[in-house]
Amino acid sequence: MAGKKPKLRVISLGGLQEIGKNMTVFEYDKDIIIVDCGLAFPEDEMLGIDLVIPDISYLEKNKDKVRGIVLTHGHEDHIGALPYVLKDLNVPVFGTLLTIGLLENKLKEHNLMDSTKRHVVVPGESIKLGCFTVEFIHTNHSIADAVALAIHTPVGVVVHTGDFKVDYTPIDGGAIDLQRFAELGKEGVLLLLSDSTNAARPGFTMSEKTVGGVFDRIFEETPDNRIMIATFSSNIHRIQQIVNSAVKFKRKIAIIGRSMLNAVKTSIELDYLEMPDNTLIDISEIKNYSDNELVIITTGSQGEPMSALSRIAASEHKQVSVKPDDKIIFSSSSIPGNEKMISRVVNELIKKGADVVYEGMADVHVSGHACQEELKLMLTLTKPKFFMPVHGEYAHLTSHKDVAVSLGMNKRNIFIMSIGEVLELSKNEAKVNGTVKSGQVLIDGLGIGDVGNIVLRDRKHLSEDGLMIVVVAMEKESGAVISGPDIISRGFVYVRESEDLMDGAREAVAAVLEECEYKNNTSWNYIKNLIKDELKNYVWQKTKRSPMILPIIMEV
Repeated sequence: MAGKKPKLRVISLGGLQEIGKNMTVFEYDKDIIIVDCGLAFPEDEMLGIDLVIPDISYLEKNKDKVRGIVLTHGHEDHIGALPYVLKDLNVPVFGTLLTIGLLENKLKEHNLMDSTKRHVVVPGESIKLGCFTVEFIHTNHSIADAVALAIHTPVGVVVHTGDFKVDYTPIDGGAIDLQRFAELGKEGVLLLLSDSTNAARPGFTMSEKTVGGVFDRIFEETPDNRIMIATFSSNIHRIQQIVNSAVKFKRKIAIIGRSMLNAVKTSIELDYLEMPDNTLIDISEIKNYSDNELVIITTGSQGEPMSALSRIAASEHKQVSVKPDDKIIFSSSSIPGNEKMISRVVNELIKKGADVVYEGMADVHVSGHACQEELKLMLTLTKPKFFMPVHGEYAHLTSHKDVAVSLGMNKRNIFIMSIGEVLELSKNEAKVNGTVKSGQVLIDGLGIGDVGNIVLRDRKHLSEDGLMIVVVAMEKESGAVISGPDIISRGFVYVRESEDLMDGAREAVAAVLEECEYKNNTSWNYIKNLIKDELKNYVWQKTKRSPMILPIIMEV
């Protein structure tokens, strides 16, 4: 009797029912390939956390099976976790020229250039990784060099769109390769994984070229004043259009923000950005030019506290300050959750007299993601047997499912998955079968994963209620109190203004210590817990607050 045939296993370790940290695993028998390896930005309640990356425990356990990491494009939510993952999972990385160029900036920062094998691919090329053949297909997105993947597996073809839109007039002149998607559809697609970001939006996404016309109009209407434009550093097509308008209206360009400088430098070196000679100037040179000769491109379109534009708004930037009548353009849409930060920066800039153009006021931004009609086109061309919406929150995934159902697809063949769930496929069948360890790893400074739920809970507790430290010196043998108790408060009450409360707290602790001495109880742990309980009750009765209580007993 022949053994059971292996099945293709598709596992998302990030990017489902959330925005960011996109990572999908394809496993067949003894081979694994990984598509994308992104990060997410922390939620408000993740105090002190810098970045969030996927939990790769499953991959570490199956390290010997992993054949490589394949990248669809160079955005942070698709490549940002690589420097951290590659330290534990040193496998070859494949991507297009710009994607690898942007990755190399990160690898240099983490001293991983020498140890990481990088392979540049071009759209139309195929690579063999174990039993998988991965084909790269040109698509359009808000960054150059974006690709979709056709993954040829032993049970059939899987199409992963990556982030895409259908742009018939793209900035770089290369329209999405719809013909190849149609050919794959004719040959037969087993499974489609498709971008769901704009699945709830009807119609088509506007072409990136429309933004260029708006920039030209704004430049024409602002002949005398300085222009400042905030956008995503990775949106090279947008930066190209700013450059085109600046050249047309004879303005010099200065750039601020480390990520923007890196992205522009890399894009010029790799010929993805055309910057005429003598157009780009250093930010230190802006004082040599009048306002009508300048355009400043900056980071900070999301109101990030330490970004260049936020520092300018707060008058904390060393080289640039806001002038009355500066024209400041936010050429981006707000990422959900960032609205307050953006609003704060916008208000500060307006207070300083700037003329600010932001979301909804003009067409200074178009999305890089497909709307419903483009998603329908992708589904119609590829004609997949099974469908798995990816890249989006739960509402986005269900909207995408509804789009597929409206085209006549059977609901039973559509899978809305969660992170860690395993989708198993044979040539004619697909089903959810089990889960693998998944979740998020928190990055705090140089620490990777050393801050977990308990630490975050403590940070939240400290941030909300403050801290009381009780210090007591005790004789080692007898347990007699030699000095104290002394109480130190931080973030709870101001001691000098709450002397009665603190005196009462000391008396409550002293009573506990007397009782322990009387009963001849010298167990430090027991005494500490008793102090905690007594002080907690006392403080709650007096203030209706619960600060963190930390007893310290010194042995003498």
